[in-house]
Amino acid sequence: MGGSRAQVNKPHKTRFASKSSRNIHKTLQTDKNRIAKPGRNVAQGARAARHQRSKMLREQKKAAVLKEKRASSGSASPPRVILLFPLSASVDLSSLAEDILRLLSTEVSGALSSTVASSEYKLRATVLQAPRGDLLSCMEMAKVADLIAFVASATEEITCDYIDSFGSHCLSVFRSLGLPSTVVFIRDLPTELKRRNDAKKIVTSNLTSEFPEDCKFYPADTKDDLHKFMWLFKEQRLTAPLWRNQRPYLMAQKVDTVPDDFSPEKCTLLLSGYTRAHSLSVNQLVHVSGAGDFQLSKIEIMKDPFPLNARKDRNAMDFDDIQDAEIHLPENRHGPQRQKWLRLIETKSKEDEKRSLPRGTSEYQAAWIIDETDEEDSGAEDDGDDDDMVLDGGESGFPSQEGTNNLDFEEDQASLYLRDSDEETENDSVMMEGENLTREQIEDEIKKIKEAHAEDEDFPDEVDTPLDVPARKRFAKYRGLKSFRTSSWDPKESLPPEYARVFAFDNFARTQKHVIAKALKMEQEGRDDCAPVGSYARLYIKDVPLHVASKLCAASRTAPVILCGLLQHESKMSVLHFSIKKVDSYDAPIKAKEELIFHVGFRQFVARPIFSTDNINSDKHKMERFLHAGRFSIASVYAPISFPPLPLIALKSAAGVGTPVVAAVGSLRSVDPDRIILKKIILTGYPQRVSKLKATVRYMFHNPEDVRWFKPVEVWTKCGRRGRVKEPVGTHGAMKCVFNGGLQQHDTVCMSLYKRAYPKWPEHRFPALNA
Repeated sequence: MGGSRAQVNKPHKTRFASKSSRNIHKTLQTDKNRIAKPGRNVAQGARAARHQRSKMLREQKKAAVLKEKRASSGSASPPRVILLFPLSASVDLSSLAEDILRLLSTEVSGALSSTVASSEYKLRATVLQAPRGDLLSCMEMAKVADLIAFVASATEEITCDYIDSFGSHCLSVFRSLGLPSTVVFIRDLPTELKRRNDAKKIVTSNLTSEFPEDCKFYPADTKDDLHKFMWLFKEQRLTAPLWRNQRPYLMAQKVDTVPDDFSPEKCTLLLSGYTRAHSLSVNQLVHVSGAGDFQLSKIEIMKDPFPLNARKDRNAMDFDDIQDAEIHLPENRHGPQRQKWLRLIETKSKEDEKRSLPRGTSEYQAAWIIDETDEEDSGAEDDGDDDDMVLDGGESGFPSQEGTNNLDFEEDQASLYLRDSDEETENDSVMMEGENLTREQIEDEIKKIKEAHAEDEDFPDEVDTPLDVPARKRFAKYRGLKSFRTSSWDPKESLPPEYARVFAFDNFARTQKHVIAKALKMEQEGRDDCAPVGSYARLYIKDVPLHVASKLCAASRTAPVILCGLLQHESKMSVLHFSIKKVDSYDAPIKAKEELIFHVGFRQFVARPIFSTDNINSDKHKMERFLHAGRFSIASVYAPISFPPLPLIALKSAAGVGTPVVAAVGSLRSVDPDRIILKKIILTGYPQRVSKLKATVRYMFHNPEDVRWFKPVEVWTKCGRRGRVKEPVGTHGAMKCVFNGGLQQHDTVCMSLYKRAYPKWPEHRFPALNA
């Protein structure tokens, strides 16, 4: 092979320079793997710990559910309350209630009690029948119902009108209160199997959208149908609204009175029933629905009148000779009216004492008015006097401010006159009682309110300057704001006398958390001064007015009398704010400061709210003169403190009608006396002469002194121009204004003024006290 090329051995391509470096790399990789193994073991251990923790949480939840189930269906639990509500007028509730009671009761004949105990089903139940047409009684029953059974009739198959107007209205109110567990009973089904199934499907398809998703439909014509339902109901885990589980309550099955020997106008009210939700302490203040807050003098633990196992309980009582236990009130316990406020709101700041300011002013007002002073005007001394006048006008009528001792007698009389005239002329008065007016007067009053409501929707906040009263006196409490969102307003300035009686929190959310935790801790301790959950107790409520007790005894025949225990601070007054919306079925206007009956959870009280918008990006909120339909507003009232969440049902008594009707629904938002609500008015004027950026405006004021008084306040037009008042013109209130753009002849010049608004203190706090 003479022409062949000699073979050359090429070096092997590798990233290592030599064998030694390759061996070093292998050693490092081995050490790295050896070091990484403990990390993998740690990760596996953490994963195992997470699995173990998840398993433990699942077991705890199962144990809690089992404990709750045993507590709700055992002999120590109170009877379950079943409310039968008819969806239409064709439903016969009495026969259905009798069938259920006969099924659970061991008595074959005779009159049946509304509460029965069944050893066969191991269940105790109280069956309530909702009276048709009585909305208030239906509301009270729905508040304590563990199960609401809506009853529909299959005879409405032709018209498909399974829910009438009253049933639909009550259902919407129940939704606002918070629905507990619900079922639908279908009555009057055909006997033939095929027609029976078809009718049930038709009813179910028509009513499914009206009820929650977990609501089930059951036929309830025969004893076998009710028997199947009872076996399912016994094992069912009932749900209740959160607000009901936060406080102990009692549905009175017996109401008695004991006269007071020392005070003939008062008596001791006796309520007997099962304690529910939480244990009730004798040291707690209680609220009797519709009557008010009272104090307990004694609690008696009675023998259970409806034991689940009568033979066992009878043997135990015969053997142990058990006597009724009594829990007495300590002698040093004070009632709700003697409690002191923890914090009173002050009406003066320390900075006002250090700084020399004009009469009746605060520092932020002086700072604002200096920025608004017109530097181009030559009359500097007059401008300074005008500033003093505007600020004095904004604070007149409040003797607690500095400098009021230097005012003469005429100014004091004018301040009193202004306060009275302001309350009478700005739609703050309440319509007179219906029984004191004739029918024609009532119709005229309603017509005036409707006209004011329509005018408020068309021209909101616009008012006319009176001809006989100077504007600087008529609108003395109002002031201007450079910016509604950013301008400051002191929440402690010029507070009304009612604020000396209200209670304020430094941190409401923290206080609520502490109060609820304290109540749970007291219950877990099992104290001797508490009546445990499920016990049949007789409560002695002292110092109840005699006419209130007689009303409660009469009302107990148609609706249950409900008592609930109050948490700490819930007997004190404060400023409560509710998110509220007018119901569609109520057509009459609802004016601010009108008297309404508020149902807040178990509590009832009378309030006279003011309505305002809810501004998210501002600490000030604009007052509304009426509660307008189709949107939510904030209703602020003087009322007893309550901790949210709580539902609200607002009732209003129509003129000449004794039964109140539902006017609005909502929920409790917050408790805050410092929430600033500003009432806005707009004074309007019209251009008389226009010359480029200047214009002469008339009919906003009627004398030059009023123009000088309100000179620092900014003006604006409905076409988007902004300007300022330069000087008065003539003797009839015309004024020269300068704007930031050309003004049109048909434009309207406006001036916005504000004052802080407060709710009205009610004359009586509770509905039953209005004798």
